[in-house]
Amino acid sequence: MLALHRLKLSHFRSYISALIEPEAPMVALYGANGAGKTNILEAVSLLSPGRGLRRAPPADLARRPESIGWKITAELESLSEQHEIATWSEGDTGRIVEIDGKKAPQTALGQLARVVWLVPVMDRLWVEGTAGRRGFLDRMVLSFHPDHAQATLTYEKAMRERNRLLKDQVHDAAWFDALEGQMADAGARISANRSDVLQRLQAAQNNAATAFPAADLTLIGAELETVGDLRHALGAGRDKDRLAGRTLDGPHRVDLHAVYRAKGVEARACSTGEQKALLISLILANARALREDFGAPPILLLDEVTAHLDATRRAALFDEIDHLGAQAWMTGTGPELFDTLGNRAQFIEVTDQNGRSQIS
Repeated sequence: MLALHRLKLSHFRSYISALIEPEAPMVALYGANGAGKTNILEAVSLLSPGRGLRRAPPADLARRPESIGWKITAELESLSEQHEIATWSEGDTGRIVEIDGKKAPQTALGQLARVVWLVPVMDRLWVEGTAGRRGFLDRMVLSFHPDHAQATLTYEKAMRERNRLLKDQVHDAAWFDALEGQMADAGARISANRSDVLQRLQAAQNNAATAFPAADLTLIGAELETVGDLRHALGAGRDKDRLAGRTLDGPHRVDLHAVYRAKGVEARACSTGEQKALLISLILANARALREDFGAPPILLLDEVTAHLDATRRAALFDEIDHLGAQAWMTGTGPELFDTLGNRAQFIEVTDQNGRSQIS
């Protein structure tokens, strides 16, 4: 079992204070746009490593105009063990994490909780640029491979230095060799992690009876996957990269490609509703695969998830979450969007009272 039993916010976003103690497997947050529903999901997302579902810096999370800092505390059940988690920031300080009363690195959160989210900005995943799809893929990869974040940071830091040399028209081979060695080592780990997770997602889709369409997934531009291949390509590409002023080959150029299997149509050519259904299918596949890997399904954060779904598919989604056994936090503008949940959900209304979010 992986679930929050208590969530408390202090001076976080639009909340001066808030306390939620889930009493059902699913939490349905409803209210007008701008009331503060997504802020609650963002708080839960910060109980995992990283910058949360909005990728905001810690200083931006404090309630305005006070700006006195913010704090999130939670009681988490993880694989039959109970943990007290706190994370906060004061002023311009970075994010601090405390687990069971002891300071801990953010990466330690990934050992206790796996959190998967779907937010409205992802609805354009299949038609936006490649960077958005890489980010979506890498977030899923991180849920399986905590070391993926460090590999990505190492690769990007070395690539920035290499790009600076290229722009400055530097020809010192020793400098390039050192940086390209770092990029090749980290890039091979990135590629291996991505390939592994793509296989897991494919298997999780193939083995599931689901109302949501399966997607055939491939990585475009993933030919350079070994350390040797990457080192060779980077070394051989210095002249063309110098002309471009940037690195043109490597895992930072990979794109996630999806095809609606039943129709044989690329995701980018599907209707808006079909694109949303494919996206939900991948989120559910990620959750199923994590249940096998971690021993419990992840906590699901589904912001405005009912948008572009008809009543039949909404009911099917809720049934699949129920069958998965995951704790799900969902938002919508009205309670009628969750009417088929019945007593499987705790309904919480979120309102805005003169710029202050409140729950009831």
